This record gives sequence, structure tokens and C-alpha cells, in this order.
Amino acid sequence: MIDVGNAGKAEAPACVMVIFGGCGDLAKRKLIPSVYHLLNRYLLSSCCSVLAVDIKPLNTDSYRDYLTNEVSEVLGEEYSADKWGNLINNVHYAQGDFNNPDFYQQLSNTLQEISGQHQCPQNYLFYLSIPPSLFAAVAEKLHAAKLFQQDASWRRVIIEKPFGHDLQSALELNRVLHTMLEEEQIYRIDHYLGKETVQNILAYRFSNSTIEPIWNFRYIDHVQITVSEVLGVETRAGYYEESGALRDMIPNHLLTLLSLIAMEPFNQYDARSLRDEQAKVLRAIQLMSPEDVLTHAVRGQYAEGTYPDGKKVPAYRNEPGVATNSKVETYAALRLTIDSWRWADVPFYIRTGKRMPGRYTEIVVQYKQAPNAAFQNSLLNRSRVPANKLVLRIQPNEGISMSFNAKQPGEEPGLATVDMNFSYADYFGSTPSTGYETLILDAMQGDATLFKRSDSIELSWEVVQPVLDVWAALPARDFPNYAAGSWGPKSADEMLRDDGREWNPCRKCDAQMISKPVAGD
Repeated sequence: MIDVGNAGKAEAPACVMVIFGGCGDLAKRKLIPSVYHLLNRYLLSSCCSVLAVDIKPLNTDSYRDYLTNEVSEVLGEEYSADKWGNLINNVHYAQGDFNNPDFYQQLSNTLQEISGQHQCPQNYLFYLSIPPSLFAAVAEKLHAAKLFQQDASWRRVIIEKPFGHDLQSALELNRVLHTMLEEEQIYRIDHYLGKETVQNILAYRFSNSTIEPIWNFRYIDHVQITVSEVLGVETRAGYYEESGALRDMIPNHLLTLLSLIAMEPFNQYDARSLRDEQAKVLRAIQLMSPEDVLTHAVRGQYAEGTYPDGKKVPAYRNEPGVATNSKVETYAALRLTIDSWRWADVPFYIRTGKRMPGRYTEIVVQYKQAPNAAFQNSLLNRSRVPANKLVLRIQPNEGISMSFNAKQPGEEPGLATVDMNFSYADYFGSTPSTGYETLILDAMQGDATLFKRSDSIELSWEVVQPVLDVWAALPARDFPNYAAGSWGPKSADEMLRDDGREWNPCRKCDAQMISKPVAGD
């Protein structure tokens, strides 16, 4: 095991992190625990402060009590009363109505008081953990209160997903933000980029001479990207009825993973170079025609089902807050192609769904069949020699595995497919993390490398917009079309079968199907 420690990370400059939606689920499960972890790794200045902003009628003392109860439960064994004490005294609360312009002048005064109390410069990081419908309105009021104005100090804004509801709304939100902020002040977050395993995609590809030379159409048959969730809609019916699986997951998480897998080498690891190459990939994805959507896009909605542990779960339409005739998809799969030399005729299959058998995210790179058929008859079933597969496991059981063919022991030249596995936990150990630590630290340090740029946001929406248009014009008639606890609708399997391919089976997930809630991402 290697002790990576803090990997040379520099301490963030002193600032106040202002969390809009400070009483929300994201704040207590991810944001505040992330600040706790950063402080314990000596990556935050001792005078870094947090100001939570929300509508709940609390004051700083009652908010600290609330937070201590909530976060100690989230942290579990990672919670230490002494370490928590180092943070909680720097946490403050401001109650107010986000729609009231007068509140923002009060907020400005409060921030000045906090900076003076902790003897910190007036550097402010605004984190908008609020409904997307409020992004522009809150930003406009912060701007009107001169809270975006930079002089000797800096002002930055982190904006959660989804960034827009479709292409036009994303374009408009970017336009509005750019009237008040420089692009360098806007940090559009995709928490997948905070995961070590996602960042390792670049290290794996570009620092190993055995990988990059065969990372192209000559050797790779196709790529699969899967993000599956065990949970259903839970308490998010109001949001999910407006978004669905396609909007919720594909323009951000799945296309982020695709861009990292498919991008060209970059000259240096900085925000401009990395994001330039990601944008090139998104720009090269061939947009679907309406006819393409009918054959290259699949949607599904889960019905009731029973997991192997005996737990029965309701259909999506029977979840609290969901319309009884809802046409919203809880599963989406696309077949995409990239118009570039590297990826000529290599399909990318991406899928995401709720109420699946297991919670996992993986990327499968399937190589082409070996041209030498000398061993074709060495398999017991006399089938074709299996192609090699590279599997990048993002979560859980983070790691990398490669399947290849080896001779079975014995007198006959029999072949068997075996796996070579690398596990992050076994080699590097585990560091307490929510996945947000890196991103929050980078934003404080002014490093936008792992955040979305405006053009990438718009290009991602361009990719899914044709699908949204067709699905809106032709509502699904067969919903629900997959049982909870299954791997999605049969039409998704047929989409690959028509190409002579199949989804990679997640053997561990099949063997360990679970229905109990798992902490989300």
C-alpha cells in the first residue's frame, strides 16, 4: 500500500464559502463534510469560514446544533468531536428569502462582519446548491448587491447541475451569467470529475506507453459507459418529473466520461488545454436525425419489482409525487458515434437507469477480435475466441481490470478467459472523501480544470436535444417497460444485438443484488 497523503496540494487561500441552500441535503451530506475533510488534511486556512444561507428560521447557534447532529451521522466513524470543533466555530448562518433584494444587502454586511471577525480577506466563494430555476435570479441579486465585484479580493460562483433544461435554456443561462461574471469566475460543477477514478482515466491513458498506441479504431471495437442506480426517485419526484433520466445524467456525467475516454492528448494539464480537448470531442459527436433517434435511443420506466432479498418496490408511477400516467423515463440509453480519425466507425453505447440490480459506474473498452484463429477450437464450447476487455470501475470497488485469454492447465491446448485486477483500496488505501473535496479546493484556488466551460455545456445539450425533441413529440406508449431490479428494457439489449454486440454483464452486481438505500453521489 502506498501512502499518497495530500499529494502536494497547496493550502487554499482564506475565504468565506457561502452555501445557498445551507439546510439542504447536499450541504449536510457532501459540502460540509468535504470542508471538514479538507480542514483535517490541513488544506484550508484556519480562518476559512462557511456561511450557510437558507429560508429556515435559524440563527448561527441553532444552525450549528442542527449541523452537528446531521453531519455526525453522515460522517459516522470519521466524526471526531475535537476535529469537528475546529470547523464548527467558523460556521455561520443567515436566514433570508432568496427572492428578496433587501436580503442581499444584509448578506453583504454579514460577510464583511465574518471577514473582520476571522481576520480574513474578503474572498467569497458562492455555492448555489438551490433549484436550477433560481440560478439566474440569485446571481442577478448578488450582482446588484455588488457581491461579484472584484478588486483586491476574488469572487467565484459554483453552480450545480443541471445547468439548463435543454439547449435553449443552457444558452440563455450562460448569456445571463456572462453579463455579470467573467467566465473565469464561473465554476459549473460535475462532481464526477472530483472522483479519483475519473481523473485517473487521463493518467492511465496518457502516462502508459502500452495504452495510447492502441487507443483507436484499429484496435477498439466499441466502448460502453454505464451508470446504474439501485434507488428509485425517492423524495425527488418534483424534480424528476421535470427532468427524467436523459436530462438528469447524460449531458453531464455520461458525456463527461465519454469526453475523457475519447479526447486527444493535451499539451499540459491546465484548464484551457484539458477543456479544449473535451470540447473537441463533444463537437465531433454526430447529431442524431429524427430517424436515428428511433433506432439509436432507448427509454424506459421501471415497474414494480422484487429484489432477491425479498424487498418489493413500487413502480415509478406509484412513487409519491409522481403522476399516475407519467411518461417520464427512468432509463435512457444512446448509441453515439464520433466523427474523428481516432474513432472512425467505433460506436459508444451509454446507459443510465434507476432501480437497477446494482449501483455502479463503469467504462468498458472492448477490443477487436484477435485475427489469429489458431485457438478457435481450443474453447470447450467451440465458440469464437473472446475479445479482450478493459473495464474502468468508477464506483464501487474502484479500480481497473483487463480480461484476456490464457491456456488452461492440462494436456490439451484449452483456453479460458481470466481477469487481471487492480484495486485502488488495496494499493493506495482509502481516504475519507465525498468526491467534492477536490472540486471545492480547486475552486478556492482558482483552478477550473475539473469544471465545465460554457461551450462544453452547450455542446452536451446539442447532443441530447434531438432525442428530447423526438421523445417529446412521440410519448412512450409502453411504459412501464422494465421491472425494478432488472437491467432495463429489452429494447436496450436489442439496440446492441442489432450491431452484433451485447452489454457487458456486471457479474459482481448480479451476484450481490441489493435493494437497500445506498448513499448517492
